[in-house]
Amino acid sequence: MEYLKTSCILHPDTEINREILVADLGNIGYESFTETPECLEAYIKASDFSEEALLHLSPSEFQNFKVSFTHETIPDQNWNEVWEKNYFQPLVIANRCVVRAPFHVNYPNAEYEVVIEPNMAFGTGNHETTILMISEILNQNLFGKTVLDMGCGTGILSILTAKKRAAKVIGIDIDQWAINSSVENVAINKISNLEIIQGGAEVIPAMKFDYIYANIQRNILLNDMHLYSKALEKDGELIVSGFYLADLGAIKARADELGMRFLRFSEIDKWVAAVFTWK
Repeated sequence: MEYLKTSCILHPDTEINREILVADLGNIGYESFTETPECLEAYIKASDFSEEALLHLSPSEFQNFKVSFTHETIPDQNWNEVWEKNYFQPLVIANRCVVRAPFHVNYPNAEYEVVIEPNMAFGTGNHETTILMISEILNQNLFGKTVLDMGCGTGILSILTAKKRAAKVIGIDIDQWAINSSVENVAINKISNLEIIQGGAEVIPAMKFDYIYANIQRNILLNDMHLYSKALEKDGELIVSGFYLADLGAIKARADELGMRFLRFSEIDKWVAAVFTWK
């Protein structure tokens, strides 16, 4: 089956603008994405491509940035092999967790194994913020705990917390592609105590969570932290990521306003994960 690769050059090219673009392209049929320093590459079946649908997005959806597109037809090939060779190698985090695809045959043994179908490149564990969040999860005792994963994406964090024997896990994401991907990956990993819900912070269930993970981005975190705090147990922890070290001060200030205290942070290439609890 032939695919079309659309190279997307953004102005300005920021992480949040790329996330917005991925969500919108996913809504018009694009199936997978890869990131390069120069651009975002998006893939769609050639038979599903619509120039009209793509152009319709530009003026109406991208209010804070501009995008230029170029297209290249990709000949039919073994896409699992392409993914395995070029984009998605088995990933070992903290020498304790291996993240792999179903098609991987050779991969390291680890204490925890999370299998992710790479329908979308995001959420396969390779981004710095995902690695930071997984590292935090590996160091937490989740046995019998309740867990909320905001912006769950492919479900990678939710699945790991379930494998760490959390009692109940809920993953929430606003994007349909993420919901579909999470549901698929939950089934692949044979997880039975994980519920996936579509929506934003407004759909958080009326219950308390011992651990809340939110790997989203700065502005959403600042806007929704008060809703996270309402759902957090009195001795629970809120773990947030998806922002740069330069934004940590604003995140800490917002948490302080809500009556939470800062515990610690970790960093990879200026990306940060921070942990908070009640004062």
